[in-house]
Amino acid sequence: MTKHMFILFAACCLVITFISAGLAFDAGNERKGKYLFRQNCRSCHTDGDSATPLNPTSKTQAQWERAFDRYERLECADEWAPLSESDRKDILTYLYNHAFDSPSPATCE
Repeated sequence: MTKHMFILFAACCLVITFISAGLAFDAGNERKGKYLFRQNCRSCHTDGDSATPLNPTSKTQAQWERAFDRYERLECADEWAPLSESDRKDILTYLYNHAFDSPSPATCE
């Protein structure tokens, strides 16, 4: 009886964990995000250009989320103005899914 209760409790905890993780990050379209990142961000964020070189593995998942929560404070905030909320979410999804600490970090650009 105790063994069954423990298994039920563990299963409930696992379900709650997956649900909360899903609600914590509202994902966009990763493929579109990769395209938008290359079209809008790579022009400045490469070696030798005006901004710090940047790629998905430059930050952890939490750092990417914080950066996008406060994108108005970034130096390139003016370049973000034409992007829709959906476009920003797509870019975040791409960067988040391939961040330094993600299960599938980006290996090449």
